[in-house]
Amino acid sequence: MTWSLPEPMLTVAVDSPVLSTGWAAEPKWDGYRAQLAVYAGGRVLLRSRRGTDMTALFPEIRAAALAHLPEDTGLDGVM
Repeated sequence: MTWSLPEPMLTVAVDSPVLSTGWAAEPKWDGYRAQLAVYAGGRVLLRSRRGTDMTALFPEIRAAALAHLPEDTGLDGVM
């Protein structure tokens, strides 16, 4: 299977903390916005929202992804 990571989701400022029905929110914490991909064959890619490969900077995340996530998994979040 060949796939590419989508553009990262970014935070959006709002005028009111009141949310519409069906929406959820969480506080914005400082950290790295990143996307994680686990490919077939044991390849893992951790990239910043600007596309920088950060995989070598976080070997513990790479190891955890290989140990706990199935192949062809993609995650987006803040770490």
